[in-house]
Amino acid sequence: MPRQDAPKRYAFDQFAAIRRYQPTLAFAPDSSAVAYSTNTSGQFNIWRQPSEGGYPRQLTLYTEKAVRDLAWSPDGMQIVFTADEHGDEFYQLYTIPERGGQPELLVSEPDVQHYLASGGAWSPDGRFIAYAGNDREPTDQDVVIRDTTTGEMHRLLAGEANYFADTWSPDGAWLTVVKFNSNSDTDILLVSRDGETRRALTTHEGETLYFPGPWKPDGSGFYLLTDEGREFLGLASYNLARGAFEWDVTLDWDIEHLQASNDGSVLVWSVNEDGYSRLYARDERTGQQISLPPIPNGVVQLLKVSPDGKKIGLMLNRPTHPAEIYLVDVPSGAVTQITDGFLGGIDEADLIEPELIRFPSFDGREIPAFLYRPKGEGPFAAILSIHGGPEAQERPVYASSGLYQYLLSRGIGILATNIRGSTGYGKSYQKLIHRDFGGDDLKDFDAAAKYLQSLPWVDSKRLGVYGGSYGGFATLSCVSRLPDYWAAAVDIVGPSNLVTFAKAVPPTWRRFMADWVGDPETEADFLMSRSPITYVDQIKAPLFVIQGANDPRVVKSESDQIVERLRARGVPVKYDVYDDEGHGFTKRENELKAMRDTAEFFETHLLG
Repeated sequence: MPRQDAPKRYAFDQFAAIRRYQPTLAFAPDSSAVAYSTNTSGQFNIWRQPSEGGYPRQLTLYTEKAVRDLAWSPDGMQIVFTADEHGDEFYQLYTIPERGGQPELLVSEPDVQHYLASGGAWSPDGRFIAYAGNDREPTDQDVVIRDTTTGEMHRLLAGEANYFADTWSPDGAWLTVVKFNSNSDTDILLVSRDGETRRALTTHEGETLYFPGPWKPDGSGFYLLTDEGREFLGLASYNLARGAFEWDVTLDWDIEHLQASNDGSVLVWSVNEDGYSRLYARDERTGQQISLPPIPNGVVQLLKVSPDGKKIGLMLNRPTHPAEIYLVDVPSGAVTQITDGFLGGIDEADLIEPELIRFPSFDGREIPAFLYRPKGEGPFAAILSIHGGPEAQERPVYASSGLYQYLLSRGIGILATNIRGSTGYGKSYQKLIHRDFGGDDLKDFDAAAKYLQSLPWVDSKRLGVYGGSYGGFATLSCVSRLPDYWAAAVDIVGPSNLVTFAKAVPPTWRRFMADWVGDPETEADFLMSRSPITYVDQIKAPLFVIQGANDPRVVKSESDQIVERLRARGVPVKYDVYDDEGHGFTKRENELKAMRDTAEFFETHLLG
């Protein structure tokens, strides 16, 4: 059957004319407004907007700092937030009046990472703010509370570990805490507000995930997500008196978000079904499921419930529309999109939905992927896109600020894979990447390239590869160890040398590196055998490398190494360094330039 006619030739800037959001959202205590962080001004700042929709108001006016997280005080008078500068990831704590004004710096520790309690930073009475910080020891995250009346800080939990504050009990006497052991292993602890009493609630053998959720209104326990004895995260209810949990909802997919109203009357969760989000809610007074309208096919990136339980706040991202904030009215079922960040005048009907496919790898595993085919007959060039993490998931979203859709409009297809090590397909699949960077994952990329070549509409001589962070490492691995497939490659902040990478990661990561990637002190030969830099002489495809000078996760020298070696060989390599960015982009002008340059690079080398 003939394919549709080629789509309209929109300019790149039209695809990239979008607003981006940080993964944070807060309702005012009276549910009348929401606050979020978006880059409408060119940088991520706090904006406040009525819950019924209406004109948003900008509260912070940063140009160099980026607001990352926020929480509204119980009395509604102020907002606490974290911000870093130039992407350095040293998140500092501030407060600002809820109507705007001059932000107040709460803690002046410029080389420290602070994280607000993820389940709600403010104690119910509004007196204390809970957060984590590595101020005592750079390799450890401690749980700290700040008394907003006196300014005094009290360290509740400290040690040779990474602790993160989560959720206050309804009476403010207790705080749930997550002890992060690895990407596939966490624990829940209970700590009294004075720090004198501590209980380990999830002592276990092996690797298991436990994440605390909202408390029961009577303080008898709380909900949690865990994969104990299972492949996927299920919903359970923990009873403090019995010291045990009972299963509530168990599926063969991960429950990804869990929230409740302040009075506990409404419980809401979303499920990651093969990459797509499905939304569910329950009336806790009756135990009955609440009938919700279907949400558009896409990904719920953030979920919140208003204090009165009448509204559900979603940050929803779709393949043909960038992230927007939606509010679901629980009593009526009405869904309202309150933001409008798709500004380029593009008709969504001209954009392309992906096909969810699976292709076989070397060991018989079926690798999930999203395949985007351009409109028209072909043959087309195609790009293998590799997500970061690697313990993350490629999902059906408006990817890379419109880069996917722009390339599709120019006749370049996309295969966006979820190779072994990706989340969302069970913990056994996720763990396959542990201590195997550059191992079997490379064989999955080989299988992906062969799959693309097998498609009748793909020109096998015009294949590209693209990725950032781990995806950048994978891109460099592909062009150096599978060099015959590729006509062009773009690496964004990717490690090139696993030994130097493992030695230079942030201090709080160091205790995990031996089990995650390998020990750079005792296993240097093993790590070098998996490093792209070792095979740099095999690279022949034109390469574009993008790097943030302030990147604390993959430091600039990782990109410097491979660029210097390639230039010494005379291999074409384009290298752009952003002096005011870190691991990714916070400034809109920088992101636009990087994505536009990426598009032009692929057009030049894949289309001629």
